[in-house]
Amino acid sequence: MQRPTRLLTLVMPWLVACGAPATRSTTATSATTATSATTPPAPADPPAPSTGSCDAHQLALSRQADERAHPHGIVPHLTKHFPDGRVSWLMREEPYQRFVVSTGAERFGRCDDTGCYVFAAPTQVIEDAVRGATTADGHDPARLGEALGLPADSFAGPLRLMTLDLDDATGACVRLPIESDPGVWKCEGEADAHCFRFGGFTSGGVPEVIVIDAAVAETTVVTIP
Repeated sequence: MQRPTRLLTLVMPWLVACGAPATRSTTATSATTATSATTPPAPADPPAPSTGSCDAHQLALSRQADERAHPHGIVPHLTKHFPDGRVSWLMREEPYQRFVVSTGAERFGRCDDTGCYVFAAPTQVIEDAVRGATTADGHDPARLGEALGLPADSFAGPLRLMTLDLDDATGACVRLPIESDPGVWKCEGEADAHCFRFGGFTSGGVPEVIVIDAAVAETTVVTIP
């Protein structure tokens, strides 16, 4: 978002001198300087971030979540924390091979009769966390878990980093996560540090969304050793 630049245009009329040769007298018209300031039109408001293609069921859930989170619903959440419209998530290599590759899955996430659900965070946040946890031999699960506010064993061994551009996702729906979403880690007590709590952030304070029906074919996948 750029602040509009004010342009200043300076106009100087020519100095005009007219002489009458018969009387050798000269009449001079003094020049005047005029300035005019031109202000460009204010830039149009940026388009609202895409929440994808949500069916009636997901739209109803999204409206309910937005009411609970008011005034921080999904659109302001995406605008503030996902400014480039990209979301990412990590999977350990073993479940990636078992649930995605070996089954020829078309969508990511835990599936039920309403869709396939996967939690995602801002791509830049995930990439920065991975970069900060990189070691000579691969990555440090403890450091990565600390950066993302999740248990270290969630990141043990080789990983896959998935990235989805919401503007290009033809069938995905994005909203705030709620307690009934598949894959939610339910709280068993106040001491449960990493369980799900409504509000659009992980237990470690990382912004998150739930993505429904993220297509494998539209997702970029990178190996993290």
